[in-house]
Amino acid sequence: MKVVGARADGPAGEARDPDPVLEAAIASRTDHYFRRTKAIVERFGDIQVRYAIFMRRPVMFAPRLAVEWIEQVARERSVEFGVELCCGEGEWVGAGDPLIYLTGSLVHLVDLETLYLQKLGAACVAAHNAYSMCCDMPKAGFLAMDARHCTGPDMAELMAYAASVGSEAAKRDRGAVGFVGNATDATAHFFGRESGLGTMPHALIGYAGSTLRAAEMFREVFPDDPLTVLVDYFGREITDALTVCRRFPDLASRGQLSIRLDTHGSRYVEGLDPSLSYAVLERHVPKATRQYRSQAELRYLIGTGVSAAAIYHLRERLDAEGFQQVKIVASSGFGPEKCRIMGSVGAPIDVVGTGSYLPERWSETYATADVIEYGGKSRVKVGREFLLGHG
Repeated sequence: MKVVGARADGPAGEARDPDPVLEAAIASRTDHYFRRTKAIVERFGDIQVRYAIFMRRPVMFAPRLAVEWIEQVARERSVEFGVELCCGEGEWVGAGDPLIYLTGSLVHLVDLETLYLQKLGAACVAAHNAYSMCCDMPKAGFLAMDARHCTGPDMAELMAYAASVGSEAAKRDRGAVGFVGNATDATAHFFGRESGLGTMPHALIGYAGSTLRAAEMFREVFPDDPLTVLVDYFGREITDALTVCRRFPDLASRGQLSIRLDTHGSRYVEGLDPSLSYAVLERHVPKATRQYRSQAELRYLIGTGVSAAAIYHLRERLDAEGFQQVKIVASSGFGPEKCRIMGSVGAPIDVVGTGSYLPERWSETYATADVIEYGGKSRVKVGREFLLGHG
């Protein structure tokens, strides 16, 4: 068990009061019944307790941000908490298995539960999703583009951290490329970078008036950077991709030019329809559609938007024109299931842009903390006795 917390000393070495801003934040954001419990325990006498923290579904353990926050509170309150991690960061944890044992003063722990659970559950599920995606497509790099889907900077930090945890586990277990970066500077450090990655949104192409002109503008302003060009704005994915490649042959030959396919699900990529999509897969992975497939799987294989057929189709056309070194970046709905299908047919994707590792069912992200010892005596509510066996 790791004991965290140290005396928060002032200039003269005397204990100082906890940070009032932190305490105000805890008071305003914690569940009210925890505040009332804190007041009652202060009146009738404090006691040492032991919490078991767990989740109801399998997850990838991603505790760092929650633990760092607990450590910060312990320092500010000049108290000590025992923090026992039941497994290592990036390890798989089964449903109902304790994630963390947390011990200390009930007065100082009871009002923290709401906030540390917020920092734990969603991160563990997102890490699990990121892990499975990277494992299913081990040859592809991933770019975390989740920030726009988050509710604010706290969630964005949690999700970027989670992606990095899942990525490192996939590198360890499967030799995957994993996440190579993310979209914002604030959380780039989780991926070993100083800044975010990305080149152009659809808005730049609309502003420029053509895909080619947007690429030229980008190159003029950022002449030393690799170039990734969106090609779905005008519905001419193949035409515009080849036009850009012909305009920048040196970048293309050096592997510094990428084509990003982000076609939405209301239409097919240029040059495809249902029958032609089947034909593309027949040329490359003939067994892909000769087995049972659900409707969702078929949509990812031969449907509208960024399907496996669309990726193979673009790769065919680039290679036929001599642009074998040009990379393909795929985005639009790349969550765990879509990555599983893309990986199963070996879709030739170099980089996946995704925010879809974020948990889809938020109820699965709920972490729970139960006190299992009071003053050294085991006690837990009926139905949670399984937590006692772990302790």
